Amino acid sequence: MRRRLLLLALALAVVNTGADILGARPVVYVLKPLATLALVAVVLRARNATAYRTWITAGLTASLAGDILLMLPQGLFVPGLVAFLIGHCGYIAAFASDGAGLRAPKLPALPVYAVALGVLAVLWPSLGPMRVPVVCYVAVISTMAWQAVARWQVQRTIEARYAAVGSVFFLLSDSALAVRKFVTAFPAATFVVLSTYYIAQFGLALSVSDRDADAA
Repeated sequence: MRRRLLLLALALAVVNTGADILGARPVVYVLKPLATLALVAVVLRARNATAYRTWITAGLTASLAGDILLMLPQGLFVPGLVAFLIGHCGYIAAFASDGAGLRAPKLPALPVYAVALGVLAVLWPSLGPMRVPVVCYVAVISTMAWQAVARWQVQRTIEARYAAVGSVFFLLSDSALAVRKFVTAFPAATFVVLSTYYIAQFGLALSVSDRDADAA
């Protein structure tokens, strides 16, 4: 069942990306929330009912709200930003629940925050009144990426690797989205933003182990 849900989520993500590139907004309004909702179902189907699964579910659910807010034409960028910020806090709580937090190595923080500061430097002249919310968001998402990579250094499991890869791709996706919104549109921007976004969310969903607790 979980594999079928994953295939469904993949199909929805691929078709939604194509629809968004082609400008088929009614299709996007339907498929984008469904793709994230399918990933929520993937996580809930995992056999291990752990705190980690609960927090990843919370993060994906907040991302679902962010998907809906950002795709609507009413100019709901700030509420969408807040929804994703809450989602990243959920992911941070998940990583802290079983291997990151203060127990994790600090070294991965250096390259992660360096990338985040570099992106912020590019965005800064164009942010205007959005500087404070964007700085807060960058701080949270870069912390999320650091914690995921640090957790993988501690655990070295395939699930921890999925989370680390997903978190890094989330940082890349949101960086591309911010450049497109605040600086300039660039070739294939929609494809870059959505492909990296879905790699991120799939990685985070797959980081929830489906192995029995005794086998984990």
